[in-house]
Amino acid sequence: MKFGTKTIHAGVHPDPATGAIMTPIYQTSTYVQRSPGDHKGYEYSRTHNPTRTQLQNSVAALENGKHGLAFASGMAATDCIIKLLQPGDEVISTNDLYGGSYRIFTKVFEPLGIKFHFVPMHDMTAVREKVTERTKLIWVETPTNPLLNVIDIEAAAAVAKEAGALLVVDNTFSTPYLQTPLDLGADIVVHSLTKYMGGHSDAVMGALVVQDDELAQRLAFLQNASGGTPGPQDCFLILRGIKTLHLRMQRHCENGRAVAEYLRQHPKVAKVYWPGFADHPNHEIAARQMRDFGGMISFVLQGDRKEDAVAVLEKFQLFALAESLGGVESLCGHPATMTHASIPPEERRKAGLSDSLIRLSVGIEDVEDLIEDLRQAIG
Repeated sequence: MKFGTKTIHAGVHPDPATGAIMTPIYQTSTYVQRSPGDHKGYEYSRTHNPTRTQLQNSVAALENGKHGLAFASGMAATDCIIKLLQPGDEVISTNDLYGGSYRIFTKVFEPLGIKFHFVPMHDMTAVREKVTERTKLIWVETPTNPLLNVIDIEAAAAVAKEAGALLVVDNTFSTPYLQTPLDLGADIVVHSLTKYMGGHSDAVMGALVVQDDELAQRLAFLQNASGGTPGPQDCFLILRGIKTLHLRMQRHCENGRAVAEYLRQHPKVAKVYWPGFADHPNHEIAARQMRDFGGMISFVLQGDRKEDAVAVLEKFQLFALAESLGGVESLCGHPATMTHASIPPEERRKAGLSDSLIRLSVGIEDVEDLIEDLRQAIG
């Protein structure tokens, strides 16, 4: 099946009991057994739930993977991955990544004895310099949040293989519509399904997708043992959202291009971060490993002053000032005080994240209205 057909059909099937074409919400905590241990594949909903099973199958199919696992949030999925490690193990991650990932790495797992190195991953030399015999995981986020750097997944996979480490790719910004990291050598793909995959800003959830059977079993054990699993209502909502993923992503990309080009020519805008520009430092990699360039854009105003950025954010009428991204509606945010506030200011500046940076999640509205909102807000 081609991608658009997969979003609607792959991994899901009509309900065998009633023929319902949409996956039912199995709102149950437990399941009756014929005899002790003799059941129909379901014992307790923390471990398995039929609604969640179909969601996991759908996400796995979209990522060209074999096994999918759903979690109560993207951070619960991240937590599960790091629990594969032991004290003394080391992780190499990009220095420009989601603040929540940085927080759980440094505030939760570093005190437990796992060491994290944050490097600019557009240069694989910097990654190789941090590889030791203790390196067990390489964590890639591409495009990065919020500076939209693009990391070469195939090159990162080669480094991980040499080191005997697992390669994890956070595919939240791209979704499998734009890239499929498992096809490029990744071992684990992680998603915040809250964002583009759900697409309607009405459910919080995460997911992992893998190919390897043994790795899937280890992750499934942790998923069940730690209990960070989603309820069936949220699984239903994400399944509903996935069915229009290809249509929404096409519009996000079209609108993103128009907004990026408008911002770039605006006299009050100093810099626009968007991988679709030919002079973007990682454009060649983006063009090779991505189907299009997405609807996430960041920019800095002339003068690079935080107060000017705040004034613009307060003037928006269509772009809603809110956490998150990837919904049908356009959102704007101030990473330094919102999504990336947990990263120390000196670390943000070292990575190139200015205190005046504005991040846009360009929605699927009529782009002329979005550009008019930018015009009136920036002045």
